[in-house]
Amino acid sequence: MKKIEAIIKPFKLEEVKDALAEIGIEGMTVSEVKGFGRQKGHTEIYRGSEYTVDFLPKIKIEIVLPDARTDAAVAAIIKSARTGKIGDGKVFVSTIEQAVRIRTEERNEQAI
Repeated sequence: MKKIEAIIKPFKLEEVKDALAEIGIEGMTVSEVKGFGRQKGHTEIYRGSEYTVDFLPKIKIEIVLPDARTDAAVAAIIKSARTGKIGDGKVFVSTIEQAVRIRTEERNEQAI
């Protein structure tokens, strides 16, 4: 099993969710997060004063799925989240040792 963590721009969430649903992936966890990468934030002017916004709003999507579905899910995320501009985000894939559904105690792929 693999865990996909994708950090994307907030306005791309619906497109990514729809792209994943098209390939049969519907279960996911979504969090509002803040961060920055190479773009290092930006400056804004509020009531005549300029200030730096270091942490930009982002969305973090987490999905656990069988190994065989990982490549298709990553491709769907990249295709639907890309704008071609700096700050599009990142996708991380890691290995999951074990998963347990609390209600039924099903384990591993049966639990996801």
